[in-house]
Amino acid sequence: MGESWFRREFLTPKRLAFNVVFYGIHFFLFGYGWHTQATNTKLAALNGLKWSVWTSRGAGLVLAFDGGMILVPMLRNILRIVRPKLTWLFPADENIWFHRQVAYSMAFWAMVHTTAHYVNFFNVERTQVRKEIALDIHYTQAGGITGHFLLLIMLLMYSTAHQKMRQQCFEAFWYTHHLAFFFMIGLYTHATGCFVRDSVDPDYIPTFPFYSTEHCLGYESWRFTIWPGIIYFGERIWREVRARKATRLSKVLVHPSGAMELRIVKPSFKYTAGQWLFIQVPEISSLQWHPFTITSAPEDPYVSVHIRQVGDWTYALGDRLGAGPSVVAAMTKAAMKGTEKDEKDILGGSSRGDYVEIDAGSATTSLPAVRVDGPYGAPAEDVFDNEVAVLIGAGIGVTPFASILKHIWYRQKKGKLGSLRRVEFFWVVRDAPSFGWFQSLLQEVEAAQADPNFLRINIYLTQKISEDMLWNIAVNDAGADYDPLTLLRTRTMFGRPDWTAIYSRMKQAIETGRYIPGSNAQLKTKVGTYFCGPGVLAKAIKKATVEACTSSVEFTFAKEHF
Repeated sequence: MGESWFRREFLTPKRLAFNVVFYGIHFFLFGYGWHTQATNTKLAALNGLKWSVWTSRGAGLVLAFDGGMILVPMLRNILRIVRPKLTWLFPADENIWFHRQVAYSMAFWAMVHTTAHYVNFFNVERTQVRKEIALDIHYTQAGGITGHFLLLIMLLMYSTAHQKMRQQCFEAFWYTHHLAFFFMIGLYTHATGCFVRDSVDPDYIPTFPFYSTEHCLGYESWRFTIWPGIIYFGERIWREVRARKATRLSKVLVHPSGAMELRIVKPSFKYTAGQWLFIQVPEISSLQWHPFTITSAPEDPYVSVHIRQVGDWTYALGDRLGAGPSVVAAMTKAAMKGTEKDEKDILGGSSRGDYVEIDAGSATTSLPAVRVDGPYGAPAEDVFDNEVAVLIGAGIGVTPFASILKHIWYRQKKGKLGSLRRVEFFWVVRDAPSFGWFQSLLQEVEAAQADPNFLRINIYLTQKISEDMLWNIAVNDAGADYDPLTLLRTRTMFGRPDWTAIYSRMKQAIETGRYIPGSNAQLKTKVGTYFCGPGVLAKAIKKATVEACTSSVEFTFAKEHF
């Protein structure tokens, strides 16, 4: 695992190029900060502290750089605009990954900077290069106070940002991460202590940054790092203004297995298939925004999202909408006992893919107000740039492809599919009731296909099947036109997909000209894979795409990130 992680993070071509540039800049800044401090004759007295002050200065300059860069991948609106044009130049879809790399770097250099300063303060008291004691520098001067304040915020933010913590208590992560505002204020004012100076006493002034540059000889890096903060603050204001534009929750549909479909009307909201948004329900929390993939197509008269009830906020939303656990359990039980597709019209009752619409006319279930922020870019936007698109969703990770499949359906009618000639859709589901999330949509898309080879639906059920259920499937499947579980013409496969075998077969079919009729085997075929789901599955799929690449078939892989 260690070797695999190292190879993935450091030795793949794009990551290798990133690491060379990213860490190269860091070591350059550290060396520059060390050298400038050590060779500055005005700071000869301070340089008597030797390596500790040189180390603290170099690490401080690196931290200033990271303090600016940490906000750049969070400029979501700017990234959404530049993404389609510059995605070849930098990994715009991996902004969260880049944010983490900067955070890891900040943690390391903060330890270096802090350790060096503890040594500095001890040596100041020991040598009396200045008539001060270490405790005064630590806890009575601006540099020491803001430094410890920054360390406290980092401890809170880093400890609650761990994946397990986010899954168990998202609210802790959400609220502590908003301490970033105070962190940036502390970062910009950290130099006001004027520790780096050529005088015995600090040279303070009454206006920002509260020290005179005549005797305080810091790098004044805040003049550069403050700009990403200003841009980010401006973007947050714009997001708040945009989110307050007229928005109405028009309909709520509850699907089996706990998925709620919210249909929202917001005329000012324009988006592309595959994008995502933030949703806030003020009645539940006036501060929390939660990301969800858009499941409607741009051609639909509404914006829809599917929300699975898995956490405190989603459970609270389900209870507020009248779709709490008891309602979902009853629906799931009814769905599993639902009639088959061909029997519904004869016998009546409900089909396995039916949903329940919340009655908004009832006083107890009046729909709450919602706010929408977005849209934001995602890798799946690029589906139509490929000749072959492989869409893979795991569980509720199927949501971005609901939007794309519907959009493909609309574009098929107009004959505007661009370069796209084949679509392979994979849905890996843990339990049978989950099929109800998008069963009606898949039925409509499947039925609308004039060319049965254009869209191929592949559904895998990974749940262990009981003997009773297996016998029931066998009885209902014999001679039926539709799969007894999904009610699709496509048969459900059981177990986990063998991605290596799947991509190997696809490669061979493309190279022999059997996959895309009329294609020339001498030309390079681009196959784009778009995945939304857990990281473990993403690694297996990405490995299969890399192994399947040849000179005539190019497989690419992109994972959905929030």
